[in-house]
Amino acid sequence: MARGRGNDAEQTSEPTDWVTRAADDAIRHAGEDATLITCASGASPSGPVHLGNLREFLTVHFVAEEIRRRGLPVRHLHSWDDYDRFRKVPAGVDPSWSDHIGRPLSAVPDPEGCHVSWAEHFKEPLVTSLREMGVEMEEVSQTEMYASGAYRDQVLHAVSQRREIEAVMARFRTKAPATEADLAGGETAEGGQEPAEDSLERFPFKPYCRQCGRDTVTLTSYDDATHDLAYTCGSCDFVGSTNLATQNEGKLVWKVDWPMRWAFEKVDFEPGGDDHATPGSSYTVGKEIVQPTFGWRAPSFVAYKFVGVAGMAKMSSSRGGVPTAADALRILEAPMVRWLYVRRQPKQVFTIDLGQEVVRLYDEWDSLTRKAGDPAKRDVAVLAWERASSTAYAGVLPTPESVAPFRLLSSVADVTAGSAELISTTVGAAGFPHPSVEALEPRLAKAMAWIADLPAEERTTVREAPATARLAALSEAEQGWLRHLLDALPAELELDSTTSLIYGVPKLARGLALDDAPTDEVKADQKEFFRLLYELLVDAERGPRLPTLFLALGSAKVRELLGG
Repeated sequence: MARGRGNDAEQTSEPTDWVTRAADDAIRHAGEDATLITCASGASPSGPVHLGNLREFLTVHFVAEEIRRRGLPVRHLHSWDDYDRFRKVPAGVDPSWSDHIGRPLSAVPDPEGCHVSWAEHFKEPLVTSLREMGVEMEEVSQTEMYASGAYRDQVLHAVSQRREIEAVMARFRTKAPATEADLAGGETAEGGQEPAEDSLERFPFKPYCRQCGRDTVTLTSYDDATHDLAYTCGSCDFVGSTNLATQNEGKLVWKVDWPMRWAFEKVDFEPGGDDHATPGSSYTVGKEIVQPTFGWRAPSFVAYKFVGVAGMAKMSSSRGGVPTAADALRILEAPMVRWLYVRRQPKQVFTIDLGQEVVRLYDEWDSLTRKAGDPAKRDVAVLAWERASSTAYAGVLPTPESVAPFRLLSSVADVTAGSAELISTTVGAAGFPHPSVEALEPRLAKAMAWIADLPAEERTTVREAPATARLAALSEAEQGWLRHLLDALPAELELDSTTSLIYGVPKLARGLALDDAPTDEVKADQKEFFRLLYELLVDAERGPRLPTLFLALGSAKVRELLGG
């Protein structure tokens, strides 16, 4: 394999990050003679693929992109574990679906009736979101692989090596101290059940019942000569057998299945949750099984930590689940979602806050975007921005042609009840000119979606009519402030002059000019004046920046609500 730019990070002073190092490891694993580097991910479509699961997909994607950037042949191979058993009925689903517990996810009906199976119902929205984020994968269905007999030779080989496999697994198995009763039942003094010779208790293959399709079976015998595996089903009382050499009615157990797939697909890199890397866990056991049993070496591995979600739990729970990539993409531009994952090392725990923290995230992203425009400032933070902003598959991901701050767009959207044209006009008047509403997309739509999802108590509600009781109870100072404001308020508002006027009214009331420096008394008056304006305009103690609020409402509406 031509090395291309394989050693770029070592030969230049370019910034490096966790992606660089993981790509280096994958390339070393593949070796000089490899014609293709395989970076693998896997997930079970047992429910909505939430933002925590998304780390599995994006970790592999970024590593594959880095290898591709170096000019090396690479693929992102994703295995859908849709041949896994259906374990439980989630809240909100008809309890009758409990009848399908134990069947493959691909054999369970979609409770909403819009897809061919439970598995496909949860695959499709995630794949759509990944494409929006520029993620390209070669997808493999484990149902199709097992049902087609693609793994038949590997299954037979694993079964023939079951004693050797069990010896490896036994070394990692957690063993409780044996009691006298345990010892009488055949358990060793060290603890743990001592299997009888050729016991089926830990057989590496588990069939699905031919009659009911569930995995609730008890194995009764296996014939190495004929490959017949006999069983009884605890759900439907079926008694029969499956032939591992001619029939495809089950799968290898997980700790054998995973290393088998590493060898079958020649995987060079695959991450996993950090629970997979603890003693006795899937990766730890798998890397001991894969070489002697399947003749491959364990892929380079990156363990990743938990990703939490805040600020959207209330919204998502009403939809029946945790926030997904699609939920995040309603609010965040695609590069920003990618950036949340690539800027942190996989071992770092972090929380995605889709509530008020979104405004700060957009500010931070815009600041980083400006920094990325200066080649002299290229560092690891800019490298993360570059990885987030474009892919080899999709090119540069969509961002606004005309960038306006998210906090401005969302504030105006809140006050104007989501009128795109009115938002556009106000944003232009606020100092962010743009040729059309479309030039503000996709950010404008995301700001409107975010505002629409906020709880009522976090939104701004403009008064429909003047607060007559409060206006009648104005103090002498308050009356003076409003008189100065209304006397100078023009029919057409412009950001700078409106800002100067709002901040200057308390100066005028104390005999100062608009451009005079504020005194301590003026600063105290400004706080009280601003509180009064919010109370009269939106019946709250705070809200959007007052100049933005004035521009969004327009001069006539402001006059009406202030009694002018």
